This record gives sequence, C-alpha cells and structure tokens, in this order.
Amino acid sequence: MGVLFSIALRNLFQSPRRTALLSLAIGLVTTFLVLLMSLSRGINENLINSATTMSAGHVNVAGFWKPTTGTAFPIVTGVAKVREVVEKSTPGLDYIVERHRGWGKIVSETGTVQSGLTGLVAADESRFFDRLILAEEKEYKDGGSEQVFGDARRLAENGTIVLFAGQAKRLGVGVGDMITIKTETMSGASNTADATVVAIARDLGLLSSFSVFVPKSLVLDLYQLNDDTTGALWVYLDDIEKSEATMSVVSGALLDAGFLVRDHESNPFFFKFEAVQGEDWTGQKLDVTWWQDEVSFLTWVLTAFDTVTWFLTLILVIIIAVGIMNAMWSAVRERTREVGTMRAIGMSQRKVLILFLLESLFLGLGATVAGATLGGGIALAVDAARIPVPSDAVRMILLSNELHLAVHPQSLLTAIAFLTVFTSLSALWPAIRASRLQPVKALTHTE
Repeated sequence: MGVLFSIALRNLFQSPRRTALLSLAIGLVTTFLVLLMSLSRGINENLINSATTMSAGHVNVAGFWKPTTGTAFPIVTGVAKVREVVEKSTPGLDYIVERHRGWGKIVSETGTVQSGLTGLVAADESRFFDRLILAEEKEYKDGGSEQVFGDARRLAENGTIVLFAGQAKRLGVGVGDMITIKTETMSGASNTADATVVAIARDLGLLSSFSVFVPKSLVLDLYQLNDDTTGALWVYLDDIEKSEATMSVVSGALLDAGFLVRDHESNPFFFKFEAVQGEDWTGQKLDVTWWQDEVSFLTWVLTAFDTVTWFLTLILVIIIAVGIMNAMWSAVRERTREVGTMRAIGMSQRKVLILFLLESLFLGLGATVAGATLGGGIALAVDAARIPVPSDAVRMILLSNELHLAVHPQSLLTAIAFLTVFTSLSALWPAIRASRLQPVKALTHTE
C-alpha cells in the first residue's frame, strides 16, 4: 500500500499545472462553503441568544385563562403554586424568572407603534441586562452622536420603559422622553399609563420589532391584575441542550400536581389564541414549551439559508466533479502505457483502481484542508471586525446589527469530509476504466 501512496503522490507532482488548477477550484469551493456555514452558525447563535433573552426561557410554563368559553387571556393564575412544582421537578435548574405579557399602543407626540408589553422584575434579570446592548444615539435619531445614553436597569423604577432603536425612531423619542401606553383590560375597558424612556436598545431583527420592556408593576396596573399572576415562568437550565427533554418532565410534574396542561404544540403563544378561544372549557390550562417553540416562526430563516447554501455548493461541486473527471480521463489516456506496464509486471486491477482513487483523494484532501483553513481564518477575521449591517431588511434576517460568523470545528470537518468524498467519487469511473485496460493493448497504445 505504501508503494501505491508514493506513486499516487508522484503522479500529482508530475502534473503540477493540472493539480494546481484543480486544487485551487476545490479549495475555493471549500472556503465558500465554510464561510456560508459560519454565517449560518452565526445566525443560529444570534437566534438562541436573542430568543432566550427576549422571547423565551429554555423551558416556558405559560398558559391561558378563560373566564368564558369564547375568551382567552395569556396569563397564569396561582403562580406561586405553579412555581413551587416547577422548582421541585426541573432537573438541572439554574434559575427562574417571571415575564408578564400584554399588548398595547405606544403613543408619543409624533407617532404611534403597536407592540407587545413585557413586564419584568429588574432584580431577577441579570441575564437580560448583561445581554441587552444599548443603541448609539445615531441609530434612532437623525444627526445623533455615537454616544450611548440610558440605563436599562432603571426598569426597577415604576413608570419606566425600554424601547428598541427602530421603535424609538418611529416614535421620535429619546432617553428621558415621556410616552403613553394604551391597552384594553380583560373587562374590555381602556386603560392608559405614562412611562419615561430610560434606555433604547439596539435592534435584534424580528425579535425586537414587536416588544418593549416595562416593570412588572406597570403591566399589573394596566390590566388590573393581582401579584399572584404572571404571563409565563421562564426556566433556565445548566444545559440548554436538555431543554426539550426537560419540557416533558415539567409538563408531567404539573399534570401529577393536578394542573390542567394543554397538549404540546410547537408554536409561540400568540399563534395559539384562535385555537384556545374555540375550545370548550373555562378556567386555566397551562402551556409548557421550550425555547424553539417560541421562535418557531423564525426557523424558516435558518432553513432557507441552509437550503440555499447547500444548493449553491452542490452546483459548484458538480462543476468541479466534471473537471476532475475530465482531468482523470486525460491522465488515463496519457498514462495508458504506464498502466499497461504496471499490469504486465503483476499489478492487479484492484490496485490500479486504488491508485487512481488515491490520487483524487490526496488532491481533494489537500485542497479542502487548505480551503477550510482559509475560510475559517476569513470568518474569524470578519467576526472580529464587527462589521455593521447597513440594511434593515438584512438585520431582521440576521437578528443582529453586526455581521456575526461562528467558526466551529464540526463545520470545518463537515466541509472537508463532504468535499473530499465527493471529489474522490468523481474519479471513480475513470479509475474503473483504467483498471480494466488490457496489458497488451495498453503497452502497444500510441498517442
């Protein structure tokens, strides 16, 4: 086998121009694939970080309360008892926070926006404040500076609100300005509250287009709720990978404790209103989900991006495969007499086949390793540069204001393995034809 290895490497070096061109093509495709996979990983990381900070915990215990069969509200009553069961039954529990939910019109002197209201207890939200990035003034005010104003931790004060940059721009407000929140209570009456803008956060794409943050007390006052209610318990685990399994454990524990729990539905809570309103029951049913359920309306972004990535890569790989096959056919023709000589001195058909496959394997492996290394280096450099994304539409898809590329060893190995195997298989048919050459005819072959 060592002899075959040395012959295969020698044959590659004896055709430097052909080897260099094919290596360059394979390497560039590998670089392209690694960059796209790094961007996909980056979007996925943005989604996880944003979702588990702004929209969901790792596991969520929410629910619906129906005073009549035709009405439903996204609140949990008797939250102290629910929380006690969740705390006792959750394996790998890190901590729990409460998020109150509402919907209202945000009104300023110059504009209005419709938005979800997220009520939180500032003292329990260290994760939220650590991950929330405040916007520069120029992001929400024309002619603004690069300075950052505001303090999101002032949500501990009553009558405060944190907006996102896009919302602040539409409302024409900045830090320190007053806005009015208008909502409708469960009894159908309108209610309003004034709030001071204490901070403006950087946009996070779709996740930041329909949510503002206010103190828990403001939501309770607007909807005239008591302290033993909440919108959802967000459960954070030591290991996010165990979220789905933990969801089933928590759901079972709540059922055992006598609570009514809805059958699992992989949708965010606001997609479930119509179905819940049509169900013939009153009272409360809990709804247990995991973080991917609450952002399932965004998974199309990753699915579409990954589909395009592999489609483009497949087209490029097919083009390269045709080039490799042509190159190998040319090599077989040029080395017909050499093959005949090897067959005449006792080399079997299987070894001739292995020889030609080794050449394509070495060619593919060397080129893909170099391409993956280059792609990984470029991705790390781009990520470190923190390149801003100028387009609002692109920011909504990338879920970030900056281009984020995440390089993982698994992605590099996947690109190397996939393209190496593909390039090796491209040489299979020429290799089979070479192995079937008859020694006598090969030795008498003339160009």
